[in-house]
Amino acid sequence: MIRKFAVTLGLSLGLVAAPAHAGEAIDTAAFFSSTLTGLDGGKMAMEQFRGRPLVVNFWARWCGPCRDEIPELVRLRAEQGADGIEVIGVAIEENDKLEAVKDFAKAYDMRYPVVIAAKDGIPLMKALGNPQAGMPFTVYIGRDGKELGSKLGLVRRADLEAAAQALLK
Repeated sequence: MIRKFAVTLGLSLGLVAAPAHAGEAIDTAAFFSSTLTGLDGGKMAMEQFRGRPLVVNFWARWCGPCRDEIPELVRLRAEQGADGIEVIGVAIEENDKLEAVKDFAKAYDMRYPVVIAAKDGIPLMKALGNPQAGMPFTVYIGRDGKELGSKLGLVRRADLEAAAQALLK
């Protein structure tokens, strides 16, 4: 069992250390220059998160794996928020779905910033190294604004624990 844990942890660390698509140009500047829609309907500049270790999770209400990982993201924010890690949920939804996204975020107890990307969501995922724009997609960005890694697909507790260690170095 210890060996299985060590292998799992090693794989998780590898996922944090490398982008989802090695060799792709990663443009975190695209993220920080984005202004998305907050759940209050107002504009939220992503620049306000610069300088903090970030876990940026792209999701949609209709995405089953996205739903499955939300409790782990909530747990990470609760456990590591005091250390400075911020989780940001980026909904790949249109602005006319604001009320539905707000209801979803409340139902899933998403106690971290949630924004709606609308037409900017797919290009933003591509800029961050996800050329097929698959979901869920999670990007780890260090305090220096550089990507520390990403994961296409469901993030699990071990993935997030490894990411938190890397983000807090």
